[in-house]
Amino acid sequence: MSQQITMSSASVPIFVRMLRNVGTWLDKAEAHAAAKKFEPSVYLATRLAVDMLPFTNQIQIACDTAKFCVARLAGVDSPKFDDGETTLAQLRQRIDATIAFIKSVPAEKIDGSEAKEVTLPRRTGPIQMTGEAYLKHFALPNFFFHVTTAYALLRHNGVDIGKMDYLGAPRD
Repeated sequence: MSQQITMSSASVPIFVRMLRNVGTWLDKAEAHAAAKKFEPSVYLATRLAVDMLPFTNQIQIACDTAKFCVARLAGVDSPKFDDGETTLAQLRQRIDATIAFIKSVPAEKIDGSEAKEVTLPRRTGPIQMTGEAYLKHFALPNFFFHVTTAYALLRHNGVDIGKMDYLGAPRD
């Protein structure tokens, strides 16, 4: 029997699963660097195009998107991260801190936020939308954009990851 979908079930488990998958990719990236005898920090600045943000920023933004989404939907403060990661280990710590935060927010605070007014600060001025629209049309697509870009950067640089690494182990 399936459960009814809620705002918490449509956000927290998805963010957690994918961020854990990213952590696994970082492990594989370190193993790849060790096997090829280069410093794993090389990955941090890698880009697919000169006008895109580097790998480190992709991980930072994915984490920020997850934590801000949960915080905004729940009406709680989000932790502040310094954006100073210079190693894969530090990126892993950021992922772990993000997971810990989003898992700490009670589902009851998130559920029922479908019609809640969410304001996104933007350089061009704030954008307002409902919680449901924010989750479906901004937070999740933005999160997956940056996670997928991080995946592509590692794959492009020879890390042995594939579709099942992206998707992770099947779960309910």
